[in-house]
Order: sequence, then structure tokens, then C-alpha cells
Amino acid sequence: MKTAFRAKPPRYPGSWDEFPAGDNIKRAVETVCNDYAQRIFGYHFVKVGNLSAQIQLLESPIHHQINHTPDFTSSERVKHEKRGSDPNDGAGNEPNTIRNEPRNENFVIGQAHKLPFSENSVDGLLLANELDFAQDPHEILREVDRVITQDGHVIISGFNPLSLAGVAKYLPVKRDNILHDARFFSSYRIKDWLHLLGFEVIEQRQIMFSTLFFQQRWEGAAKVQHYLSSYLPWCSAVYVILAKKRVVPMTAIRPKRAIKPQFSTMGASARTTSQKQKGHV
Repeated sequence: MKTAFRAKPPRYPGSWDEFPAGDNIKRAVETVCNDYAQRIFGYHFVKVGNLSAQIQLLESPIHHQINHTPDFTSSERVKHEKRGSDPNDGAGNEPNTIRNEPRNENFVIGQAHKLPFSENSVDGLLLANELDFAQDPHEILREVDRVITQDGHVIISGFNPLSLAGVAKYLPVKRDNILHDARFFSSYRIKDWLHLLGFEVIEQRQIMFSTLFFQQRWEGAAKVQHYLSSYLPWCSAVYVILAKKRVVPMTAIRPKRAIKPQFSTMGASARTTSQKQKGHV
């Protein structure tokens, strides 16, 4: 399997606002993720990364949601968006620190490739374009596999390299745009990694048909989006995958042939009868 490790880590986005069409991407991903989240049940749901933490899963039946971000600056930004209040800039910056918040939410500070959770303890995870900006996405998926429960679910969104956005990434346009640093892993590659870890892909949706480098401000954009989603779904700029962890139970191996008993009751009864007949003679 081809390695996905990159010696130089890509720039990591702190918010969806860093993308030209970030608000549109966030709304589209959030709609699909809320639909998927309705199927995930349990006690704990973890949103890994800055972009994932800003996705609000209001339709999820799991009320205890944990926002796992790399620093306190990102967590304060998320709280500011959700509460509509000024962030507390005086917070510290210690790794793997849990801070209780209202609405049964927690903010955990740590790295995505070292999740501070016990094995088989998380029922659902969200990786909103987290792998696109990871230095080694394999490490993150191995951590997801470690902490997820049996029959747990993971939601992964990513940028599609077979799209207009994937082509624009290699063009000399807006070189300061953070999209040029995105990895753009194909959905086939992500699903292959998931299969190797024992996940089953339940569903995949293709969304956002644009270059993502510019805002769509013309009236016919919605019609074009609908046409492409119907006839050319493979060229969407963003995909969202829902996968479920599968654990195969151990079963006893039955022998192919039945073992014949060495003791024969018929032989014993016949021998006893013949001995009695000789005694009467």
C-alpha cells in the first residue's frame, strides 16, 4: 500500500472561513453529517479537528459531543460561534485538557494522531476534511480504529481530486489559498484504508460541484449543481462517507466428517447371548 506520510506537514486550517467558499462547504457538509448522525446511537461522539468542531450535529441522538481541537484558540472560536459571546482569551494551552461546557459538550485539546480516549469507548467520530490536512492520515485512522466501539460509526468528508477543485489546485491561481495545501485523497483511497481496518462503508454522497476557489454568485449555479449531481456525481468537489466498524465473532470449527464410535452395542449383546447358549449345553 502506498504511504500517505508527508515529510512537511501541510498548513492546517483554523476555520472554514479560511476557504473562499468555506461557508457554502460547511453548510453542505453539515447537512449530510446531520443526516448520517441520526443513524448513530450510543453515549459519546467525538468531532476531531478544527473543521469538525464547527459542524453542529443538532440532529444527533448522542447528546454528549466532544470537540477535539489542537489548541485552545480553535476551541474558543467554536464556543464563540455556538454561544454568540466573546471568547475567553485568557485560557491556557495545555495538551489533552478537558473543559466542561454547557449542553453536555466538552473541549479536548490534543493531536488527532494521539486521541486521549480509552479503547472501544467512542460510539461515533466525525473527521470533516481532517485527513486532507494531516501529515500522516494513517495514524489518525489507526487511532479512530482504536477508540471506536464495536459497531461504531465514523463520518469522513474530503476533497475530491477528480473535480474542478482538484484541477484548480495545480493551477497558478490564488497561491496563498489554503486549498493548495490540501491532500485531495480520492474516496476510493479512503474506502480502501477503511476496509483494511475492518470498516464497512454504509453510504457515500457527492456534494459541491465547483472549483471551491471562488464564490458562486451567478444565478444559474443552482441549476448546474443539480444537473451535475444527477448526471456526473463522480466530479463533485466534496464527498462524505459513512462507515461502520465490523467485528467478526469467533465460531467453533465443526469437523467435516462425523466420528464413528468404536464401541458397538450390537456386538456386545450378541457375544453375551452366545455365551449363555454355551452354558446351557
